Amino acid sequence: MRAESGYKIPGYFLCSLFSHSLASKKEKKMKFVKPLNLYQDLQKLRAVDRGRFLGLDVGDKYVGLAVSDFDNKVASPLSVLVRKKNNIGLMALDFEHLISKLSLSAFVVGYPYINMQKNSQNAIHVKGFVDGLCNTGKLEDVKYTLWNECYTTKNVELLLKPLNLHPVEAKTSSDKFAAVAILQAYLDFANRYAVTEQSQ
Repeated sequence: MRAESGYKIPGYFLCSLFSHSLASKKEKKMKFVKPLNLYQDLQKLRAVDRGRFLGLDVGDKYVGLAVSDFDNKVASPLSVLVRKKNNIGLMALDFEHLISKLSLSAFVVGYPYINMQKNSQNAIHVKGFVDGLCNTGKLEDVKYTLWNECYTTKNVELLLKPLNLHPVEAKTSSDKFAAVAILQAYLDFANRYAVTEQSQ
């Protein structure tokens, strides 16, 4: 990483600190890749083979989803999956369907790197979800990375509050748009870094 680029790295450095705890066990099938490496690996492919990113905002009841465009520059809200302790296998099937339908290449999962507290309640929710997906064995070819999600949900909730939505609609909407915020932050950083590298 070039220090002179001038870009802050809110997720990249922190993600590497916890990569081993999320992806070191041999039985896990999904493949953790550091944020920039994931983007750079896709850029090496032909444009028609690159696929899109799926952003995930993982909560205790819902998982908000966002998807990138085919140029991997803009994130858009997609949907919300209901999360229960006993439905991780069904969720893995949902992801398989989305991968095929939307030509997805990788997941960008929001992770709460707040004050380096990897054992916070939210962090435990995310780690448990990722571990559960990995252990289903249904997504063995899927690559994923982690990106800092601190305050994304709170910021989205503040934006939605004036709309006076029904509580359930407000919650699912906030999860979807939090996923958008996570994925867009990742795409912005990766694309800025790519431009900076090309100009060096």
